[in-house]
Amino acid sequence: MSWLTSNRIRQWRYGTLLYILGLFLAHVDHADTRADERLVPESRTQLALSYAPVVREVAPAVVNIYTRRVIARKRASLFDDQFFERFFDGAPFGLPRERMQSSLGSGVIIEAGGMIVTNNHVIKDSDQIIVVLYDRREFEAEIVGTDEATDLAVLRVDAGEGPLPFVEFGDSDRIEVGDLVLAIGNPFGVGQTVTSGIVSALARTSVGLSELSSFIQTDAAINPGNSGGALVTLDAKLIGVNTAIYSRGGGSIGIGFATPSNLVRVVVDGIVSGGRAVRPWLGVKGQAVTQDIAVSLGLTRPMGVLVSELHFDSPLYAGGLRVGDIVASVDGHEVFDLQGLRFRFVTRPIGMSVYLKVLRDGHETDMEVALIAPPELPARDIRNIIGENPLAGSVVGNLSPAFAQELNVDSHKTGVIVLQVRQGYGARLGLRPGDIVAEINGKVIGTTEELISVLRKQKGQWRVVIDRGGKLMRVVVTL
Repeated sequence: MSWLTSNRIRQWRYGTLLYILGLFLAHVDHADTRADERLVPESRTQLALSYAPVVREVAPAVVNIYTRRVIARKRASLFDDQFFERFFDGAPFGLPRERMQSSLGSGVIIEAGGMIVTNNHVIKDSDQIIVVLYDRREFEAEIVGTDEATDLAVLRVDAGEGPLPFVEFGDSDRIEVGDLVLAIGNPFGVGQTVTSGIVSALARTSVGLSELSSFIQTDAAINPGNSGGALVTLDAKLIGVNTAIYSRGGGSIGIGFATPSNLVRVVVDGIVSGGRAVRPWLGVKGQAVTQDIAVSLGLTRPMGVLVSELHFDSPLYAGGLRVGDIVASVDGHEVFDLQGLRFRFVTRPIGMSVYLKVLRDGHETDMEVALIAPPELPARDIRNIIGENPLAGSVVGNLSPAFAQELNVDSHKTGVIVLQVRQGYGARLGLRPGDIVAEINGKVIGTTEELISVLRKQKGQWRVVIDRGGKLMRVVVTL
């Protein structure tokens, strides 16, 4: 290479370097003039720049919730003395004293008129609910309705004229593990806080938080006070209501759970339109297919739910499902346990249909199942029990699938359920609301009419069998 050629190369490199440097300086100058003009990221690369545009859109619709509850307390006899009264604020002579108990949580405005969704445990048993908006205005909220089975509640505030900012529901069935999400709430009462993370897992059904939910798991930091807050995607859509955390010390360790938006939407619609959530009825019992079960059935891997019981009025039975079948998927979504199967049903409104993929004798088949409300058969026929008998003072009614769902008990349970226990022999016997009267003197009790008939005829000694949470309790009573 000649000296002239080498010199030209050096000149070209130098010129190129100056050109690139000029572009960089121009870009920096241009960026400085537009420092306040942030744009929504349009690619995954740009997402690394800032979540601020998403937060600006969503944060005004996330509220802080403060609740107050008046409770009575009673000190032990040690504190009845005036000396201890001065130092321990005890109530003299054991008389109850009221005190105010406060708690905090979060909520999400889902409608411009002031409709708010939160967790039921945030507002349960409260006497007053205060909602603090993003702009620091405070309003007292009224409860529109609650649903203990899903731990959700709907509130309403009247903020006067003008619409409130709200978040639109996203489709929680479209998210995938690894998607970026933001959690917004009021952890520890420090004020609105935004944390980021990813969807760590889907369809978490075995965490013991709810019988009906199939939770979204995230590593976005969720702490006490975040309950009821928003889990949003980067297109500013609500895909979950933050519900609980897994923690050993009370704080976040990166395992949080949110109720999916598709379930939240159905529950909210039911509460707003009818005062309570009415879920589609399955009328089925089953178990997860384990490795051992899969091997015994000749399956290549564990999959689906093995049906063990079917109610004859069940829409699944009407659709062709039978005991011994394996439900592998619902509307294309795999199910792995009974709770996951229930979740796929309860996220659909009554009146629609779902499509099942079912394995029977090694063959795969498709079934269409109509979604129906739980029937109220038999009628609940609520009765007050009086007279000289061991159930006197209790209020009972007939269990039906509809009444069972309303009471949040197993919809397969039948018979006569105890609703209230007042003064009388029933209270002495130790009856509790939720107990099911299984037998009296060897007679299986199926309805309130049968119960009344037995109580009228029998005198003297009574042999009573009570079903309490699936455990049978046998008691002999002499009156």
